[in-house]
Amino acid sequence: MEQQSPEYLKMSMAAALTLGFKNGRFYRNARLYCINLLQIYSNGCTANCAYCGLSRDRLINSKENSFIRVDWPIYALEDIIEKMNASKNLFKRICISMITRKKSPQDAVYIIEKIRAKLDTPISVLICPTITTEADLLKYKESGADKIGVAIDAATPELFDKYRGKGVRGPHRWEQYWDTYQKVIKIYGGENSGVHLIVGLGETEKEMVETIQRSSDMGGGTHLFSFYPEPGSQMEQQQPPPVGQYRRIQLARYLIDENITGINNFDFDNLGQIKDFGLPEFELNQIINSGLPFMTSGCKGKDGMVACNRPYGNFPPPKIRNYPFHLKTDDIELVNKQLWS
Repeated sequence: MEQQSPEYLKMSMAAALTLGFKNGRFYRNARLYCINLLQIYSNGCTANCAYCGLSRDRLINSKENSFIRVDWPIYALEDIIEKMNASKNLFKRICISMITRKKSPQDAVYIIEKIRAKLDTPISVLICPTITTEADLLKYKESGADKIGVAIDAATPELFDKYRGKGVRGPHRWEQYWDTYQKVIKIYGGENSGVHLIVGLGETEKEMVETIQRSSDMGGGTHLFSFYPEPGSQMEQQQPPPVGQYRRIQLARYLIDENITGINNFDFDNLGQIKDFGLPEFELNQIINSGLPFMTSGCKGKDGMVACNRPYGNFPPPKIRNYPFHLKTDDIELVNKQLWS
């Protein structure tokens, strides 16, 4: 039998370690709190995003099958559910990621229903707006999903089109993604809706902050990633953003998503770099020294804490960009140095 969704799924290596499919340990004894699952089809993804390990050009030109630079082993859905049921105290959320195939939405519903029949763990769906209708969004909710993510990724329409749309002969369109996100917020509520954004695709800091603010003004939040080149992708030669740039955007996201302040109070230089966050120095230092802005941003569990903490999912240790745990004193000292580098 061919290993295809919905009966088979890819699983992040971190999830495979957590559930006991694989043996190994996490750097600095980090723990994963969200089981990340990914649809798989023999003919791959029809999209061609320049930075993605699942893009159709990479499928043709590269024999590697990694995604985010690590293997995503394939398991039967029934086996995954059995393992999750036996280990349900180890994690707080399950996330099902769609790829761009016509049957992905109906398969997502099938997967949600199969999981929900055995577990009451909260379920997120990372959707593909290009193939997702409002009726699909309602079906996900009826089946048992409580949160939805939309991977807009690029901060501007120009970059989106260059790396996800016409520039790479891809099917995705900027306005369709935002229109779908508006529908997600209407159906699920802002607290259960979020956009994924990748820092380092060529945007200025101001442009990224404007997009984070847009998501917040709509009622949702932002899940932040740092670009890191995927071998075999069209952008494999592009460098990650400087760590200082990423730290400033992390801090900006936290301040906006937590409703502490907003872009109207920020100050930018003529290159679009953040010069000032518009808060008294003492208050800003308190927030920085809490370490919270630099932890992974993602969907929360029932306890109100981030469950989708993706240990080292967008940058290899020991150079940590998203901390999957509370920062220690040494971490905070390092972040303070990096912030204005």
